This record gives sequence, C-alpha cells and structure tokens, in this order.
Amino acid sequence: MDIILEDYNGSSFHGDCSAPHTNFASLNFYWEEKIENGRGSCAVRGVVMSSGVREAGFRWREKMSKAKRIVVKVGTRTLANSRSKFDPTKVGKLVEETMKLRARGKEIIIVSSGAIGAGVGRLNLRSRPKEMPSLQAAAAVGQGILMQVYSKYFGEYEQPVAQMLLTGEDLTDSRRYHNFKNTLVTLLRWGVVPVVNENDSVEIEEIRLGDNDTLSAHVAVGSNADLLVILSDVGGLYRGYRGKKRQGELIRIVDRITPELEKLANKKFEGFGGMLTKIRAAEIATKAGIPVVIANGSQKNVLEKVISGKEVGTLFLPRRRKR
Repeated sequence: MDIILEDYNGSSFHGDCSAPHTNFASLNFYWEEKIENGRGSCAVRGVVMSSGVREAGFRWREKMSKAKRIVVKVGTRTLANSRSKFDPTKVGKLVEETMKLRARGKEIIIVSSGAIGAGVGRLNLRSRPKEMPSLQAAAAVGQGILMQVYSKYFGEYEQPVAQMLLTGEDLTDSRRYHNFKNTLVTLLRWGVVPVVNENDSVEIEEIRLGDNDTLSAHVAVGSNADLLVILSDVGGLYRGYRGKKRQGELIRIVDRITPELEKLANKKFEGFGGMLTKIRAAEIATKAGIPVVIANGSQKNVLEKVISGKEVGTLFLPRRRKR
C-alpha cells in the first residue's frame, strides 16, 4: 500500500501505509486525506513544511512586536455566549486587549461582526432569520446596539471610537475606495479606533458568504497594515478536523495557500467558523505582503500573545514584501 506526500513544488515522497507513521514524521506535512480503494491500497497527500518554512515562521513571529498598524477581525461567534447569543462582555474583553496594545503604541483597526446577533437578541427572536430581508432588518437594529457597546467600553478608557460601515462598492469603486482609505488613515492619525463593519442592512454578500473575513483583508490592504489577526471560535486551521471536540493537529504555519488547502478547509470546517473564507482572506492579505494569524478569540490575552511572538494559532506567511 503506497503513501504519497506532495510538497509545494510537486515533489512526491513514497512509502508503505503499513509502515510506522514515524517514518514520515520529519516531513511535517500540513494536512492529510486517506483514500481507500477496493484493493486496500491508500494514498495520503499532504503539503510538506520544510525547515526553511519553519524558520521563516519563527522570524515572522519575532517581527510581530514591531507591527505598528494592526487589523483585528472579530467574528460573530467570538462575541457570543455559550447559547450563541450576543454577549456585550465579550466586547469588553476585546476592548481591554485592544487598549493594552494601544498602550504599546499600536494603531488598531477593529473589523467587527455581531450586528445581526445583537439585533436578534434585542428583538427576542428565537433564532437567526434565514430570509435576507429579515437578516438585514436584524442587522439594522443590531448595528446601533453593537456600536453602543463598543462606545461604552472604550469610553471607560476615554478612547474615541468611530463607526465605519462599508459596502462592496466602497471597495471596488476607485473614488469611493480612495475616500475610505483617506478617512481611515485620518482617524488613525487622530488616535481614534475605527470599528468597521459591512453595511449588512443594504449589503448581502458578506451575510451570505464571509462574516466580514474578506472585508478585513481589504481593510488591511487599504490601510497598509502590518498585520491582520482574525479571531475565530476555533484555534486556527487544523489537520484532521472533526469538530470542536476532535480538532486534530493545529497547523502552525502556512507558506502557500493551495487548492488542496482550500478543499480541506471547506470540507472539515463547514459550519465551524467559516474557515474557507478566512483562508481566502489570508490569501488577499498575504499577496499584499501582510502576515495573517487566525486564532481563538476566547483565549485569554490572545492579541498580546500574538504581538509578543508566541506560537498562537495559524500563521500565514506573506508572499512578498509589503509596499
């Protein structure tokens, strides 16, 4: 029975499936998929992490402390309690961590989901609506609540905060995109923490697909950020993921995003934090020279750990130098 491991360059490593798996431990491949056929043979495909990739990962984590401008994306589930209801205290914890970074001279941009969840709670709906008009109506109610909560907690630190609601056209129309970037940079220069969200009351794309993941990547690129941190309800990208109670092995470093990696995320993480959209967001940012970390937002002091170079979550290495 053959085992096949393919690296980024298409090179393959062959062995016997019946042989001890320790024979392949040194390859440090990122993910695996076992395929059985009628004759009992199998193939395991994976992406090999070379020593060069590991060293690059260590170097980039060491550079995290020097990141000046950081985009932090927080998902709906990260701001929810155990009953999947919007929890204002989760915003309070995020604000506390944000202010610790501000005290270290960091510029922070928050891309925050949660408007629909806040609206569902305020309207006492039994569950999240499925119809688009109802989702948008819930977002219209919840966005004001969401910003009230951010303003309340940032106000405890006398930290000014600004709301920025964007649509797809703000990112695709050159004039509007230019205005968005100018406004964002001005807010940062004034010492304001921008809180960005998709305008879900009129925009449908992120409601359907992204939970603001794609938006966070565009904000990172548009603001020329040094780092994008995506806070999720899972600890990163896993190999052998079978749900939160059987997460498998955490992938620490991703050097290149491949179709196989996207297939893995789509298959294993469907319904658990939208990992595929996070990977695609990472691809946008890393192509612009911005490193990306996907980490668990419920982990204590997670932002400080990322900035301190701790091995937290999954690090996506930038593909080129940032302009």
